[in-house]
Amino acid sequence: MRRASREYVFKLVFEYTFYGKENPDTLELFLTDADLDDEDKAFIRDCYDGVSENADALKAELAGKLERYTVDRLYRPDLCVLLIALYELKKGETPAKVVVNEAVSLAKKYGTEKSGAFVNGVLAKFVRENGQSA
Repeated sequence: MRRASREYVFKLVFEYTFYGKENPDTLELFLTDADLDDEDKAFIRDCYDGVSENADALKAELAGKLERYTVDRLYRPDLCVLLIALYELKKGETPAKVVVNEAVSLAKKYGTEKSGAFVNGVLAKFVRENGQSA
């Protein structure tokens, strides 16, 4: 169910990137989904709050990992996936390999045909530079 929870977080963060602020109504709508248990709801709330509250710092960190791109020029789904993954990697509660694999899956689903490889490359660089194993 964690995969579905990450997809909910992706959708919330995607909306957040358009408005630049949290929408509590949208969050509560997602959290009332009958298929989510309390652990999934807590995960969604934590990730969404973590990304939205730390968006500027996460974007700054992301900017340092990009080559030939700027954060502002990233395809929005790729940006959202990367922000979520960076938050999870920095938090350190989920193995890096799982975070990267889940991020690549989301990028492939919502991004372009090159999104999976792009996201994988950026996150691999982050993992390598931070001494995590993927």
